Amino acid sequence: MTPPASLADESLFYAAVLAIYLFSPLSVFSLLFVTAPYGKHSRAGWGPSIPAPISWFFMESPTLWLSLLLLPFGKHRYNPIALSILSLFFLHYINRTLIYPLRLSRFRIPGGGSGLPISIVAMAFGFNLFNAYIQIRSVTHYTEYGGRTWTCGIWTASRVAIGLGIFFGGMAVNVQSDLSLLRLKAKGSGAYKIPRGGWFELVSCPNYMGEVAEWLGWAVVAWSPAAFGFALFTAANLVPRARSHHKWYLDKFGEDYPRSRKAVVPYVF
Repeated sequence: MTPPASLADESLFYAAVLAIYLFSPLSVFSLLFVTAPYGKHSRAGWGPSIPAPISWFFMESPTLWLSLLLLPFGKHRYNPIALSILSLFFLHYINRTLIYPLRLSRFRIPGGGSGLPISIVAMAFGFNLFNAYIQIRSVTHYTEYGGRTWTCGIWTASRVAIGLGIFFGGMAVNVQSDLSLLRLKAKGSGAYKIPRGGWFELVSCPNYMGEVAEWLGWAVVAWSPAAFGFALFTAANLVPRARSHHKWYLDKFGEDYPRSRKAVVPYVF
């Protein structure tokens, strides 16, 4: 038995959705001046570090365990449309929470072994807790999908097909690019090298480009303010970081780095 959502939960949900839209421009503005200190941009002063595989598992994990805890309390918990949308969310975070940390351990990359500052891990954990609540409550309770099947006309069918294409295309780019970077760094005994091939010929950060595309596709499929807010926030975080990565590559490799590459959007930015 599942009680209906309380007024407090409804107020909390809509306040959280509004907050994710307000946080997005603040994130862009702050990241123009401060680059999160991990990976290429690691530096002292952000507290002790946690090994990278453990960090990624811990900070991404709320997207799985909190989602599973909240799912039984949604009025659409048995709705096939809601469950189909959630499957996309889970697919990404199974990779990010479980598979990606295992790959970090497998490649035994010295640079990756330096870990992430505990302050960054704590902030990421907090955001994922916050966002998992928003997305799961949106899909399973507060968004109405008009039935139990996607047979609502050519517009809905076209939108869902386009969204799925964007999501899976983005995920393929994201996963493959992450794997290419891990392999490249492992071959160089932890030293950074210029990535080559595939989308790396067009942008410095195809992994970020792919992740932004994933959540844009998710938003098109889910078609809710919560989902679009998440897509916006993802872009607000990853596009400035891609800009920092691109500048880092240019500074480190100088004339050897391909000048035709953009940071994250081919031919544009």
